[in-house]
Amino acid sequence: MNNKYRIAIDAVTDYLEAESSPESNRYVFAYTITIHNAGDIPAKLVSRHWIITDAHGKVQEVRGEGVVGEQPHLSPGESFRYTSAAMIETPVGTMHGEYQMVADDGQHFDAEIPSFTLAIPRTLH
Repeated sequence: MNNKYRIAIDAVTDYLEAESSPESNRYVFAYTITIHNAGDIPAKLVSRHWIITDAHGKVQEVRGEGVVGEQPHLSPGESFRYTSAAMIETPVGTMHGEYQMVADDGQHFDAEIPSFTLAIPRTLH
């Protein structure tokens, strides 16, 4: 893909112990995503597609409009940060996916969300 359409995505996760219930196989994680328009043209995030996989291989797919009720429009150099949460049935899992974007020139493209790990502290070394 050319440099006109470049979206950089960074994720930071946090285990939400107070909302989790390991005895009920309920592990809740917050994730904070930073979306940065590293391209040459403004673009709007229109929808999302997440693939969430727990340690047993159980997959949840999430699709929807925008993120946290918004469809951010990012000019070159601008960033948008939001926090959301995911629940899985194991202490460790992964998330990845893509954001569907529309550039101001009408071009539709996907911004890949690199895989990141959900893990309660001290479970991975």
